[in-house]
Amino acid sequence: MTFTKQPLRLGLGLMTVLGIGLGLYFWLGPGSGKAVTYVTTPARSGEVIRTIVTTGTVNPVATVTVGSYVSGVIQSWSCDFNAQVTKGQKCAKIDPRPYQTILEQDSAALASAEAQVRKDQAALAYARVDFARAQRLQKSGAVSKDSVDAARNVLDQAEAQISLDLANVAQRKASLDAAQVNLDYTDILAPVDGTVISRNIEIGQTVAASFQTPTLFLIATDLTRMQIDTNVSESDIGEAREGQTATFTVEAFPGRTFKGKVRQVRRAPISVQNVITYNVVIDVDNADRALLPGLTANVRIISAEAQDALVVPATALRFSPSTEKAEKAAKAKGGEDKADTGRVWILRGDVPAAVEVRAGVGNAAEVAVEGDLKSGDLVITGEAGPEAGDKAGGRAGPSGQRSPMSRF
Repeated sequence: MTFTKQPLRLGLGLMTVLGIGLGLYFWLGPGSGKAVTYVTTPARSGEVIRTIVTTGTVNPVATVTVGSYVSGVIQSWSCDFNAQVTKGQKCAKIDPRPYQTILEQDSAALASAEAQVRKDQAALAYARVDFARAQRLQKSGAVSKDSVDAARNVLDQAEAQISLDLANVAQRKASLDAAQVNLDYTDILAPVDGTVISRNIEIGQTVAASFQTPTLFLIATDLTRMQIDTNVSESDIGEAREGQTATFTVEAFPGRTFKGKVRQVRRAPISVQNVITYNVVIDVDNADRALLPGLTANVRIISAEAQDALVVPATALRFSPSTEKAEKAAKAKGGEDKADTGRVWILRGDVPAAVEVRAGVGNAAEVAVEGDLKSGDLVITGEAGPEAGDKAGGRAGPSGQRSPMSRF
């Protein structure tokens, strides 16, 4: 009986030792066959740019709508699409005959009023002579006082008639001036120097200006300077500032990138189906006149940037090792875990180590950091393997290529 228990105890002892060894094996990890593969990316020196991505429409900086003050039939036009015009140049002509007739009528009415003035001036002169004669005759007793008063009344009426005639002359002159203005408005003139970008008339077309001024031409004052009216969402408008640099592309020139500068951030909200956007105006140099009014621009406004910074992937700031050994190392390093944005993990040898950093300018792919980190350090962005459950927080770097991998 004693002989049979000894191998049993020996076997139990061996199993205990084996269990302890396996426990240590899995606790310490190396050589276990279940190693965790860490996905790493070297920290680099460079720049980080954060942008506001939006779309907009290319428009002239200043556009003048040329309309008509008078109604009538288009007799001729001389300013076509893309024509370069100067201020005062005649672009169209409305049939002037109705307005010429009115001008002649008012001219005749003025002449009649002036003739009436001369007639009443003659009557005034006679009334003055007659009144003076009546006064002399009254002194000699030849006429009564009533005759003198009657002569005085005729004189006063003659003077009042002259004032009435002069007012009528002024009225006729004003009517004549108005008729002349309307006649002059039959010539449609360019109000500014610029380029005709729209013509909306044809010969024989009737222009009705009674209720609303019709648009005959659209003139852009200077196509060498353009602006982009963009719609920036309310989530991004807080980062938009005047003077920021912007780049954009248009489908008309897919291989070309244009540059501009934010001139104005308009505070008036634009609501479309309960979606709020704001107009950010970007000035663009168009010296070669490549940009055309109405083009759709895909815009990137640079809201923040960091030059000559130490750059790590954004996923590195969110990564935290899942192995117990890494967790023990983290606690030994700084107690409880801190915010993800204040720590990255790097490989020192084969051991992950936490490095405290301060995050700066960043975007969805990269972040500029400051701290005890240098260019070339292998920053852990994710992990893969049996213990990690193929959990990779950042298998790809900002360029989309798979990052170098080290084995722990």
